[in-house]
Amino acid sequence: MAAAGAAAGGTSHPSLAPPPPLALTMGDPAGIGLEIALRAWAARIERGLAPFVMFGDAEALTQRARHLGIDARIKVVADARSAAPIFHEALPVINMALASPANPGLPDARNGPATIASIEAATAAVALGQARALVTNPIAKSVLYEAGFAHPGHTEFLGALAERFEPGRRFAPVMLLASDELKVVPLTIHIALAAVPSAINKPLIFETVHTLWQALRRDFGIAAPRIAIAGLNPHAGESGSIGLEERDIIAPAIEALKAEGLTVTGPHPADTLFHASARKTYDAVLAMYHDQALIPIKTLAFDRGVNVTLGLPFVRTSPDHGTAFDIAGQGIANPESLIQALLLAADMASKRALNSTQFKTRRIS
Repeated sequence: MAAAGAAAGGTSHPSLAPPPPLALTMGDPAGIGLEIALRAWAARIERGLAPFVMFGDAEALTQRARHLGIDARIKVVADARSAAPIFHEALPVINMALASPANPGLPDARNGPATIASIEAATAAVALGQARALVTNPIAKSVLYEAGFAHPGHTEFLGALAERFEPGRRFAPVMLLASDELKVVPLTIHIALAAVPSAINKPLIFETVHTLWQALRRDFGIAAPRIAIAGLNPHAGESGSIGLEERDIIAPAIEALKAEGLTVTGPHPADTLFHASARKTYDAVLAMYHDQALIPIKTLAFDRGVNVTLGLPFVRTSPDHGTAFDIAGQGIANPESLIQALLLAADMASKRALNSTQFKTRRIS
């Protein structure tokens, strides 16, 4: 996301204090999170990265750097605000001690509590204003479930954490996959394909489009967002001959959104929605299910895509890949998606700060 890079360094007026750092979580320490964090820090000057502080095990980071031959100095800091002044000399870490040594490629449920604590502490730092955005490394839910993790996934956990810091509010997080080439939201996410048609309804479309529209304006600086909505069935239902979801649910929802003044089009056949010419006609796509959204963006930007969570009271980005246990510790993990997540988080946080008086996170009654 080259466009994000120019602003991501966090330039500020010389008379003002520098902005707080980004908060980066550890992820599963047996995966590639430690490695890509080290490699991102090593590329901090070349890529113009804003300062970030990692919430993780300092000894595990030191050992992984030594194992991979990465020249990185690790420095434990007491709090997030202590990170920025030392960032260009050392990778600042708020120490979150592991219960067991982190062995690359060998996930250990005994380290699940530290992984969860890393997410909680980093989120708290952002919610309390000690850090300006949250960037999360990949986790393995199956490992965390053994440690008592009670949420369907990372995103749902963050929604619950947001509610801890803003009691009385409920948040409905929305997943956005973003790259320079494409921004796309899956309406339904981690459910079986057979369950998708019954999960599609007008209220869900309304809420998701409103959250996306608000984020495009506030966090991406797009004054008049254009949102294209995909159909569910081949040829977008072919006027009801290949499915009724478009006719009965999606098209009426689009008309109601248009009546509110939003620039929304569709339902479009998904097979012609993602080529270069089509992408010039919209700013983001609402897809109907997981693979309909993720296949095109991973085809266009496999190593550069960023997972963004919309609808939270803080900015959260993440690399668009998993823990990659199969290559952990081999020195071949590509840090580009994490670098893009860091760049985008800083850029979104800057835009959100500028627009904070104009836009408010949408409440759900």
